[in-house]
Amino acid sequence: MLKEVHIRNYVLIDRLDIDFRDGFSVMTGETGAGKSIILGAMNLLLGGRADSKAIRQGADKCTIEGCFRITGYGLDLFFRDNNLDYDPEETIMRRELSSSGKSRAFINDTPVTLTQLRDLGCRLIDIHSQHQNLALGTQSFQLDVVDTIASNGAARTAYEQSYDHWSELTTRLARLKAEFESDNTDREYLEFQLEGLDSARLTDGEQEELEKEADILDHAEEIKQELFGASQIMSGDEDGCIQRLRMALQSLRSAQKNYPQAHELAERLESCLIELKDIADTTDDAQENINFDPARLEQVNERLDLIYSLLKKHKKENIAQLLELAESIRVRLDRTGSYEFDIEQLTKQTESARIEMEKTAAQLTRTRRNASDTIIKDIKELLVPLGIPNVQFGIDIQPAAGFDRTGHDDLRFMFSANRSVPMQDISQVASGGEIARVMLCIKSLMAGARALPTIIFDEIDTGVSGAVAERMAMLMKQMSDGNRQVLAITHLPQIAALGQTHYKVFKTDDHEATHTRIAVLEGDDRIREIAGMMSGSTLTQAALDNAKALIDNNGR
Repeated sequence: MLKEVHIRNYVLIDRLDIDFRDGFSVMTGETGAGKSIILGAMNLLLGGRADSKAIRQGADKCTIEGCFRITGYGLDLFFRDNNLDYDPEETIMRRELSSSGKSRAFINDTPVTLTQLRDLGCRLIDIHSQHQNLALGTQSFQLDVVDTIASNGAARTAYEQSYDHWSELTTRLARLKAEFESDNTDREYLEFQLEGLDSARLTDGEQEELEKEADILDHAEEIKQELFGASQIMSGDEDGCIQRLRMALQSLRSAQKNYPQAHELAERLESCLIELKDIADTTDDAQENINFDPARLEQVNERLDLIYSLLKKHKKENIAQLLELAESIRVRLDRTGSYEFDIEQLTKQTESARIEMEKTAAQLTRTRRNASDTIIKDIKELLVPLGIPNVQFGIDIQPAAGFDRTGHDDLRFMFSANRSVPMQDISQVASGGEIARVMLCIKSLMAGARALPTIIFDEIDTGVSGAVAERMAMLMKQMSDGNRQVLAITHLPQIAALGQTHYKVFKTDDHEATHTRIAVLEGDDRIREIAGMMSGSTLTQAALDNAKALIDNNGR
């Protein structure tokens, strides 16, 4: 149940706090008073599309918060699955929208995604607006109606799983056949590619080693000269640093006779001499081994040219990728022989999955056909007192051209308001008022089939009046029985008079801005509001008397 809604800085609303009551409530107000603004805020709370333009002028952000009592609706699993605190007596949903366009959502003060907010919201409130009447003519809505009233969740889930499995196998089979055809077509080209790669006899890391060798060969004379110079500095016969350091070592050895601390210095210097001697020998060997070899340089460059050519041709970055390419081509060529076997096996699996899908689809169709008989009977019984005494209503279920995730049914609601006129597709023959009444009856049946705490009707009474409107109000009131809230936004006094709680939306003006307000009407205030809905801005005594009688006749 929706207990409270708090709206801050949304369009014309600077601050609005609404306490909602159980049972059947009505909301009235002049056109433009702000009823649609309140509904817009509710839609935002339930995860609707956010627009920073909705923030009240001069404010940094708007906030919409709803407090719900959800005891007895089996929602504890949702909170456990989403790792949220579960408080069945006071569950709080909140949506915040900043002027920068950033939107945030919370459930019990825990940040959540919009998907999570929508998932919970659709289990708590159903808002039926006028434009949703158009959905009555769509097959997706009609299927949802039948499935909801049929309570065929298990059959629908079984079918969806079998359909998904068949669809996955079908996709895999098509891909495998395409690969087989492509590989057969490209076999000669693949073999040509592989021959070129294999004949190159590439090895991983070869390119880097060859590039290093080419660089050395290109600069052999320069490198040899520098290495010789370094060798002379270290090991020259007279002024080489090794010879001079040996003399220093002898001096330290002599000093240690009278200066013991010189022993440690001598040991350290001797270690340095050993390392330096090794460096000098290695440098000398290196300069001896480096020679300019034009033949080897040409050989290395030819090998590198081949590697660069293969890299460019196959659009690869290194030899490792070329080796991977060769292996993948080899695998594709090796697979050609096993394609027919794989295709045969996958075809059998796909056919088996199709048989299972057809079986579950047939079971789903049976649940829909069984529910359709009850739906047709109930819809007729509900529509007759709503001013369509000769109504014809049917649900036509035919096999669809193919399978999709909803099943194998081409389902249509058929309707005629006259006994002598054959039924046709409801979207083609029903008037706006008739569609509104059919939709109300459908909502009534769906409400009974699922535990939905709150239903809001936004002017579902469009196109009706008088006794029909009163009977629509009675039906909405009946829907509110059994632990459910129903709120009707209406312009009709017959519906407004039947509400157990009456809210009025109105505007106030001050020197700064226009504000939307809401109030609960009781007593004379309520009589005057309903009288005004009858007679307009000039209240006559007759209108007041009629309004009072209308309320009294409805048990108020």
